[in-house]
Amino acid sequence: MYYQVESEKSFDQAATDLEASVKEHGFGVLHIHDLGGTLRSKGVEFSEDCKVFEVCNPVKAAQVLSTDMRLNMALPCRISVYTEKGQTKIGMIEPAKMLGFLSQDEALTEVAKEVEQKTMQMINDAR
Repeated sequence: MYYQVESEKSFDQAATDLEASVKEHGFGVLHIHDLGGTLRSKGVEFSEDCKVFEVCNPVKAAQVLSTDMRLNMALPCRISVYTEKGQTKIGMIEPAKMLGFLSQDEALTEVAKEVEQKTMQMINDAR
């Protein structure tokens, strides 16, 4: 259900490299949520770093939405770069498995598998 890798890179370098990898694979970064920074700015003690990248391929998103508009609630894809006890990690919830819970449409399953392969490549490239 989760795909995650460990990286020898610093948190900041892994985040920079993920953003470049997303673009190299024909996806766009819609937004980056700095969860660690946001929590700390609200006065919450939180020692880890975590950035969540909302990424999207417009062609694939349009295919999904034209088949089942309710799936807008599962888009865009999210890839996280985070630290855990000093170790940098990059991960996501696997799109094909997540979609399997939401739809039984074979065409959508194929789209999700394609997106999953690309996002795994992005993660591995940024590692």
